[in-house]
Amino acid sequence: MKELFKPKSIAVIGASREPGKVGYVVLKNIIESGYKGEVYPVNPRADKILGLNAYKSILEVSSDIDLAVIVVPAQAVLDVMEECGKKGVKYAVIISAGFKEIGGEGVEREKKLIEIAKKYGVRVVGPNCLGIMDLHTPLNATFTSTPGVKGGVAFVSQSGALLSAILDWAPRVGVGFSKIVSLGNKADLNEADFLAYLGEDLETKVILLYLESIDQGRRFVEVGSTVTRKKPIILLKGGVTEAGAKAALSHTGAMAGGVTALRAALKKAGIIQVSTVSELFDMAIAFNSQPIPMGSRIGIVTNAGGGGVIVSDLLISRGLKLAELSKHTIEYLRSTLPPVASVYNPVDVIGDARADRYKIAIEALLRDPNVNALLVILTPQVVTEPEETAKVIVELSRKYPSKPILAVFIGGERVEKAIRILVENNIPVYDMPERAVAAILGLTEYSEIREYLEKALERVEIFDVDKEGALAIIEEVKKQNRRVLLEHEAKEVVKYYGIPVAPTKLAVSEERAVEIARRVGYPVVVKIASPDIIHKSDIGGVFLGLKSDEEVIEAFRTIILNAKRYMPTAMIQGVTVQKMVPKGREVIIGASKDPIFGHILMFGLGGVYTELFKDVSFRLAPLSLREAREMITETKAYALLRGFRGEPPADINAIVNVLLRVSKLVTDIPQIVEMDINPLFVYEEGVGAIAVDVRIITE
Repeated sequence: MKELFKPKSIAVIGASREPGKVGYVVLKNIIESGYKGEVYPVNPRADKILGLNAYKSILEVSSDIDLAVIVVPAQAVLDVMEECGKKGVKYAVIISAGFKEIGGEGVEREKKLIEIAKKYGVRVVGPNCLGIMDLHTPLNATFTSTPGVKGGVAFVSQSGALLSAILDWAPRVGVGFSKIVSLGNKADLNEADFLAYLGEDLETKVILLYLESIDQGRRFVEVGSTVTRKKPIILLKGGVTEAGAKAALSHTGAMAGGVTALRAALKKAGIIQVSTVSELFDMAIAFNSQPIPMGSRIGIVTNAGGGGVIVSDLLISRGLKLAELSKHTIEYLRSTLPPVASVYNPVDVIGDARADRYKIAIEALLRDPNVNALLVILTPQVVTEPEETAKVIVELSRKYPSKPILAVFIGGERVEKAIRILVENNIPVYDMPERAVAAILGLTEYSEIREYLEKALERVEIFDVDKEGALAIIEEVKKQNRRVLLEHEAKEVVKYYGIPVAPTKLAVSEERAVEIARRVGYPVVVKIASPDIIHKSDIGGVFLGLKSDEEVIEAFRTIILNAKRYMPTAMIQGVTVQKMVPKGREVIIGASKDPIFGHILMFGLGGVYTELFKDVSFRLAPLSLREAREMITETKAYALLRGFRGEPPADINAIVNVLLRVSKLVTDIPQIVEMDINPLFVYEEGVGAIAVDVRIITE
């Protein structure tokens, strides 16, 4: 994207002579940003604009054009894009509105716009966007009223209004930007494209995203997982609440909604998600200037006991740890601080502390190998020296550059100058404790993410599967205009992928049911076979532990009668007869296909209470070995599987094996949109597991 952010020449199509018009503001911003390349205003009714020669059309410009910024009415954009294509323009930033966002004719207009762009190989930002900035070029090709300050933060936003407001706010808190991108409608270039570029951009230290939608979800995750190995990505996602549960035909589908899929995708990508604009930029301030800590053990220095308690509670509630100070540090503090001071973490230098006492405590904690990061809290009291203390923090930050220091200066006028000293010297400073805790949480979370991504995504190859056999069953079901596989069909599919199943056959008559029961051996289970009846036990469609021909015949008749009574319109294809297998510990393994990110895998406590207890974990397919193990260990079911109250441990490796095979199945056969193995009976360690009931729904 070099020609987009560092173009040698720019044409502003729709440049205006009238102050206040968007075409005027964009041209003025480009000129006043200090851009060194050639600028060509295009306006058929003007000879000169802002001292530059104007052109009737971009085709009249004799030089090559890298970037066109288009600010004409929507009705004229298609003709302008055709001219840009003929001219050989590489990138177009389309600020004009009146496309997909208005619906109707706007949708068709946007479609034609991209057809023209693709015909000529022009890449498009927008339409309906604020524009772009590169503060290092420098270039401001937006219609904002605030130019922004140069720094290391890249901000990619789907909201132009939020972007504009942040640019106005940022200088006061010391946030400087490398790149600013307003995505607009994302008709062509989207967040994944910009992530890929910014990941390689040496001017960018941290990437911020505000998104209301995510396009190309799988690519977004793949690019994200590559970029987060080099630099942090922080996402504020709009529109995460779900209006209601989606209509799903499986336990997994009912629980794996859009929010769950997003979390699973972001974990795989290593992207930090925040829930407020404040968190987004509080983290950005810290990432922009501070090193990444080597752990999550936090030290606190405060002159107010209450402040230390509040921050301690906040840290622990967010999963961080209070550093346990070394014996040497405690003895040193005890010998240098007043007797009433607290020499344990949090270190309370008490209310009469001047800058020299702060220096003793801060340096002691920075020297301590048990402290990974430091929070310094100051409340202005009678003898407090805010400015001198700020200078101490700056000095020690330079002396100990490998550990992050964040400051919390709570107050008004008395701390204003001190805050300015810290901001000017790239020390993150916050007016409230919770903001600093959110920021330090981001730093420690990213430290864990980098370590996690190095190990978590190693793939396990599974070769002993029969994809063609499984596909043949699914294709046969499709020919019958069905989406739901019958139980015996679903079991055959997973059996082709090496997953052990309880032997199951379809019976369309009493005689056939008895024949199958004799063949598989008593006792047996008999269940209704209908693509329309998902929860069989709810309608009296399951009989367990049948030990004779007579019981099988009676079960067959009762099940068919119950099905017709409770669901008279259901398609009934008979019953399935299944070998009764020894009971094991019940778990569920499932998959649900998210329209954006693809298949989400689920593991949890199985049986009829799955949706009641919701003791489940999720990951995005395909799974690595570590991810499969994590899915098990992060549930309460894990305590039961390890052996509870004298029970022998279950075969956890067998569960891992089934998880990996289900992951491969849905990755190989994306036509599967929902599936459950519920329950999967898990036996003692070394004995294995067996799928008792399998449900598969296809597109």
